[in-house]
Amino acid sequence: MAHVKKNDQVVVLSGKDSGKRGTVIEVLPAKKKVMVQGIGMVVRHVKARKQGDIAGIRREEGYIAISKIMPICSSCNKPCRVTAKVIDNDKKVRACHRCQAIL
Repeated sequence: MAHVKKNDQVVVLSGKDSGKRGTVIEVLPAKKKVMVQGIGMVVRHVKARKQGDIAGIRREEGYIAISKIMPICSSCNKPCRVTAKVIDNDKKVRACHRCQAIL
């Protein structure tokens, strides 16, 4: 079970953006990478391919390692470790390790 999914609120644990919070845009589980809104900005030099396109320098989000982020619990509003919890109809859900709230 993945500990982060798309649209989760996360906090960055290490690197140049440590301590910043953001929303997960995309997850690549095979490569163990994640893209977070406003985190890990990279510079792209864009060339105009057609007439009317604008060339220039563009800043956009890059991928960061999934081990460098931690989800934020919605009930206790703190970064939390994720545990698997089985609910009544034998379905696994993600839960906060501290307060046992379902993420």
